[in-house]
Amino acid sequence: MMYLVSLIIVVYTIALLLIFMYALAQLNLLSNYLSAQKKKDKSPKFNFSNPSEVPLVTIQLPVYNEMYVMDRLLDNISKIDYPKDKLEIQVLDDSTDETLKTTQKHIEALKSTGLDIVHICRTDRTGFKAGALKEGLKVAKGEFIAIFDADFLPEPNWLKKTIPYFKNSNIGVVQTRWSHLNREYSVLTKIQAFALDAHFTLEQVGRNSKGHFINFNGTAGVWRKACILDAGNWEGDTLTEDLDLSYRAQLKNWEFKYLEDVETPAELPIVISAARSQQFRWNKGGAENFRKMSWKVISNKQLSKKRKVHGLLHLLNSTMFLNVLIVAVLSIPMLYIKNEYAHLKPYFYMMSFFVVSSVIFFVCYWFMYKKIYGNSFKDFVQYIVMFFTFFSIAMGFSLHNSIAVMEGHLGKRSDFIRTPKFNINALSDNWKSNKYINKNIPIYVFFEGLLALYFGFGMYSAFIVGDQGGDFGLFPFHLMLFLGFGFVFFKSITSRA
Repeated sequence: MMYLVSLIIVVYTIALLLIFMYALAQLNLLSNYLSAQKKKDKSPKFNFSNPSEVPLVTIQLPVYNEMYVMDRLLDNISKIDYPKDKLEIQVLDDSTDETLKTTQKHIEALKSTGLDIVHICRTDRTGFKAGALKEGLKVAKGEFIAIFDADFLPEPNWLKKTIPYFKNSNIGVVQTRWSHLNREYSVLTKIQAFALDAHFTLEQVGRNSKGHFINFNGTAGVWRKACILDAGNWEGDTLTEDLDLSYRAQLKNWEFKYLEDVETPAELPIVISAARSQQFRWNKGGAENFRKMSWKVISNKQLSKKRKVHGLLHLLNSTMFLNVLIVAVLSIPMLYIKNEYAHLKPYFYMMSFFVVSSVIFFVCYWFMYKKIYGNSFKDFVQYIVMFFTFFSIAMGFSLHNSIAVMEGHLGKRSDFIRTPKFNINALSDNWKSNKYINKNIPIYVFFEGLLALYFGFGMYSAFIVGDQGGDFGLFPFHLMLFLGFGFVFFKSITSRA
């Protein structure tokens, strides 16, 4: 029995320490972020008042069966304010449904206005999005390649805000911050926006300001064509081709420029099945890229130790879900072990690691939140509610995301599953007729329901363990897990078309 107890304690401790290390890295990024706010950007820029300095740009729009947003996308892109003789638009269309014809018709109408827009269709989806981007790159006229997914709506002056930074010949990518068209739609969209805002402020600025690895986010950014080719071009062997190419480019000493103040609005998934497909792709792709790129980072003699550590933690971002799941599942046995074996109580100071990590995240995310949404007392109260809602639901996704992470680390291949788009902004709008929704309920959803009950048992256990009237140290943790897994299970069962 003691062997099992020892194993539980060791595994629990390792997972806690990894989460704590990640929290410390976030704290370091916060320090970087705050110091970056005090610096004035003195980057050289193209002078667009001089026509000879205005470079040729290709905009790539990789799309696949986007019935609900395709017209909105094309109409928006056609309004981009850039000299027509210096702009090409490629619609990289892998669609297999009726949108292929309607898109072609729309493109022909835009062509008649003098817009240089081409419709590139492949006979198969080899390499998925990476394959489409690579195919378009073969014939792209532009020196710079801007990329937008189907649900992104850049402002007309977007290119004029981003392209000038390529005056510095070492810059390979300029990435902008995502904002959210439908943040207020529901609890689900609010917590997704919360997580993305943390990434696009604290993490991207914190890393970029100190020269650490950052990633092109797959959309709402611009590549120097020469950088793509020098780094080995797009590859479809991971589900996050953007992260893969980003690391390969930076390992070849290309610099990335992140623009926090340039927003690119986009749609957040409004149905949990759509959020799941996106989360699965991002988390599995992160693990796949750790498998692919970690040794290249470790063995690179030009990189500083600090840059290597931040790079490895960046690649391990998604693996934190696995650590959270391990800590969560083992926390109930640990509660009983703590109260059964009095001589082991000194070891349980390790439990404070999770509390300290949570406090670090709370502080770090507050700086992100107040920068975007305000810092009044009312804003702070709203932040407290949002933080604990986010934390609970994020933990509720930990089983789903851990499966994705394990598949990535073990090298199990899977197709690139696109995230369904809806073009819906109000709860009163009907999304249930969306033909792209996955109506199947994955088997692990039922395990999420069982985990909700398991953590309900954890709350009950707080009242009965030991001989001192219970132990409520883990009660808040188990309550959040109960609510998080309960939310994910309930939404997965009820949000069906």
